[in-house]
Amino acid sequence: MSNIRILLVEDEQSLADTIKLNLELEGYKVQVAGDGKKALKIFKQERFDLVVLDVMLPEMDGFTVCEAIRLDDAEIPVLFLTAKNSSADRINGLRMGADDYLTKPFNLEELLLRVQNLLKRSLKSTEARSSTLNTYLFDGYQINFGEMNVTLTDDQKVNLTKKENALLKLLIERKNEVVSREHILETVWGYDIYPSTRTIDNFIVTFRKYFEIDPGNPKHFHSVRGVGYKFTD
Repeated sequence: MSNIRILLVEDEQSLADTIKLNLELEGYKVQVAGDGKKALKIFKQERFDLVVLDVMLPEMDGFTVCEAIRLDDAEIPVLFLTAKNSSADRINGLRMGADDYLTKPFNLEELLLRVQNLLKRSLKSTEARSSTLNTYLFDGYQINFGEMNVTLTDDQKVNLTKKENALLKLLIERKNEVVSREHILETVWGYDIYPSTRTIDNFIVTFRKYFEIDPGNPKHFHSVRGVGYKFTD
């Protein structure tokens, strides 16, 4: 029996049952979630090798789920299943971090082949980057998202909390874009009870202490009144 674990996120019960059965016949272990928030909760609690993710989901859509998954794991393969077939939707899915995209209705054999290919590529990629670090450099600072710490310009290291790490990663991945407070709360806090937006302000104040020469006149971490926040390097 394979040790490969797949998270299947699909709210249409009959389709979820059919996909689960066929994946299990291939030897995979499959966990099913019927909505976006439940999917994120399961993902954070268990280990998976691949995510098969519907786009149109209750509670939280697949694009947001994928983006939240990418904050925790930049490498796990994500295969989108969707009834949407426009190029804009495909581009948006890939932009959020999907590795492949299959439009409903689809052939089950094609789905199984795509899963197999994604898992093969993931294994090769894991081997190739075994010695690399998930880091980001800017303005003399180094952020190590894997180890959850920051090396400041004086070489002092500061450890990040999990939420600090996730928020910092989200803002940097969306560099030069304004990210709304609502999107931050949904993506970073996910299925948890939302904190007040003031909580995000406090995180931004902390980032300015780490990364800004003059925190009162920020160069990198900007508040956009009434909308959200923006990172520029």
